[in-house]
Amino acid sequence: MDSQSNSPHVLIFPFPVQGHVSCMLKLAELLCLSGVNVTFLNSDIIHRRLLRYTDVISRFSRYSGFRFETISDGLPPDHPRSGNRVVDIFDSIKMVTKPMFREMLLPGGCLNCGSRPPISSVIADGIMCFTIDVAKVEMGIPVFLFRTVSASCFWAFYCIPNLIESGDLPIKEDDEMDRLVKGVTGMEKYLRLRDLPSFCRASDLSDQAFQVVTSETQETHRANGLILNTFEDLEESALIQIRKHIPNLYAIGPLHAHLKSRLEARMASPLRSSNSLWEEDRTCMTWLDEKAQKSVIYVSFGSMTMLSREDLIELWYGLVNSKKNFLWVVRPNSVAGDGQNIPAELLEGTIKRGYMVRWAPQEEVLAHPAIGGFLTHSGWNSTLESIVASVPMICWPYYADQQVNSRLVGEVWKLGFDMKDICDRMILETIIKNLMDVKRGELSRPVDRMMKLARRSIAKDGTSYSNLNRLIEDIKTSKTSEFLF
Repeated sequence: MDSQSNSPHVLIFPFPVQGHVSCMLKLAELLCLSGVNVTFLNSDIIHRRLLRYTDVISRFSRYSGFRFETISDGLPPDHPRSGNRVVDIFDSIKMVTKPMFREMLLPGGCLNCGSRPPISSVIADGIMCFTIDVAKVEMGIPVFLFRTVSASCFWAFYCIPNLIESGDLPIKEDDEMDRLVKGVTGMEKYLRLRDLPSFCRASDLSDQAFQVVTSETQETHRANGLILNTFEDLEESALIQIRKHIPNLYAIGPLHAHLKSRLEARMASPLRSSNSLWEEDRTCMTWLDEKAQKSVIYVSFGSMTMLSREDLIELWYGLVNSKKNFLWVVRPNSVAGDGQNIPAELLEGTIKRGYMVRWAPQEEVLAHPAIGGFLTHSGWNSTLESIVASVPMICWPYYADQQVNSRLVGEVWKLGFDMKDICDRMILETIIKNLMDVKRGELSRPVDRMMKLARRSIAKDGTSYSNLNRLIEDIKTSKTSEFLF
């Protein structure tokens, strides 16, 4: 796939955290498959971890029109960049990254030099709308925004001004959290205060995270289009509402399955790959091979969740007491406080039925026939991966979009159980038994149905397949205006 001087050149610029980088790398490869030149702009620290733990260099070397560039996220190397400290990235990007980005994008800057054609469009993370000011307004380069959350969560964020006007926000101390909210059109029958994105729980609306996500979402209409990692049959209602305000919308997910499908159409057996920022422990796959079909509950709370010791112990007791096999990912430095002195019965129960790793090849794990359920933080990537693998979920959301996603899984799509705001060993034990045994048959019908709809969306002439083709065509025909300095 040789780069041609007249081919479009897209800059992809993700927010520097695992979930955002991973799915935008998948989009980058899909564009490469279509002959588009792509420059992927990573933060320095993200890029170092990708080089250490993945095969991205060898994998993308297949595409002559692809290259990586790096930029500082403005934080020191030892900053945790997880839990509630992730909000620090917002300020550092505004202060440090934005001016660097502008310099790099100027003619002669490292993003526009060498033999490759100049940047003809930008696909930026949707919570970095400064790219619109720099690329589109100052330099006349079209900007498409990619929001890595669900369409439903994006719509809830977009409706925050309505929620303030209706009195749903700010949430008051005496508010009943299970009260339905009025201000999110199309979701009035099931969305409660408890299910709003976690940033909405701030008692002070000047809270930094609340302000950043709200303001960035309201800026979306200034872009040339909005890209979402979802599919029409899954979130039709939210997509209809969003299109009333942002007509040029591309629903192209599930991206991980979409990429796999298009790669398989090009080659007999695509290489196994990873976009992980931690080293994957593949011994868990051998352990799964020894287990009966649908006998294992997979447990992972993603790349950002921080557990307290108390929550760790409650979850652990629930897993052990359920008497079910479990594979649990406990990410390095993800438990706050003392993680030592674990009760003996938990260690003994884990030896009998459990397997714990620091990180796992999640897509492969979920696709393994031994997996019967997924205890998840309800991150959007994890939710889509579970849907495609036809695995029912127990949702224990942590922050951001996860509260919305878990409500959809439990109440709207009926793909599992929503356990938000609860961390109790007896409740978890009961829910695991319901998921794996008592209600397995009841859950299997909607789970299998949604899996089929997901796969249909990325098949040739499916909605996501067609939307991606439209995005590619729009990228190829988009024009860079004259510089406006």
